[in-house]
Amino acid sequence: MKLQLWRNATLLLTIGDLSILVDPMLGKKGSLGKFPMTDNELLNPLLDLPFSREDLIKKLQMVDAVAITHLHPDHWDSAAIEMIDKQTVILCPSVISNQIKKQGFQNIIAVNEQLLWNNIDISITKGQHGTGEIGDKMGVVNGFVLKKDNQSVYIVGDSIWYDGIAKEIEKHEPRHIIVAGGAATFSVGDPIIMTSEDIFKVCEHAPEAKVWVTHLEAVSHCKEDRAFIQEKIYEKEYENQCFIPEDGEEINLSIY
Repeated sequence: MKLQLWRNATLLLTIGDLSILVDPMLGKKGSLGKFPMTDNELLNPLLDLPFSREDLIKKLQMVDAVAITHLHPDHWDSAAIEMIDKQTVILCPSVISNQIKKQGFQNIIAVNEQLLWNNIDISITKGQHGTGEIGDKMGVVNGFVLKKDNQSVYIVGDSIWYDGIAKEIEKHEPRHIIVAGGAATFSVGDPIIMTSEDIFKVCEHAPEAKVWVTHLEAVSHCKEDRAFIQEKIYEKEYENQCFIPEDGEEINLSIY
């Protein structure tokens, strides 16, 4: 099993001979514009993908499926809708499948709870995208657990730490956990994705798993960057369990 972080929550998982692109945000730097309820004028995404458009097109041609956790534009943008072939297999929670179908995609596999696709066991997990009124406005979010043979990865998606994450870890016992870090916060309310303290709760609850932190330095409402979280990792002595991939970095999960 291999992982390549592209940018933000966009990553490419290779399981056996299959490639699954997760939460593609494929637009150019600044293409999403200013996010609402932020205390800055920055245009999103804050940086380009770590490879050229020509390389992106080649990479998309090699993708076997696209997995989408939810439809916020930093996970599924207009560039992804335009560039991804409409015959591509789309794996998604059933709650968003009709919206994706309306966008012209013709090979949608809606996951209610669990299914087997090409010998990969795929389960939908729940998340909590913030608290209070802001959390309600952010809507329903999900994640995925993908298992094949003795390999497994839990893509938490956009969620803070709450008891539901603990339950998913206990249920699936993943070897790898991919979290959305950065402590994204609007001008009102609490963080809507994991803070460094949330990430360490994942580490504490899954001491045998490796934890990979994504969703960093690409969107304007994130408050914690790589340097900040890495410093906290060293302080808490989690450097052998918790890792922060760079954009474009390829990682062989099987050796961890």
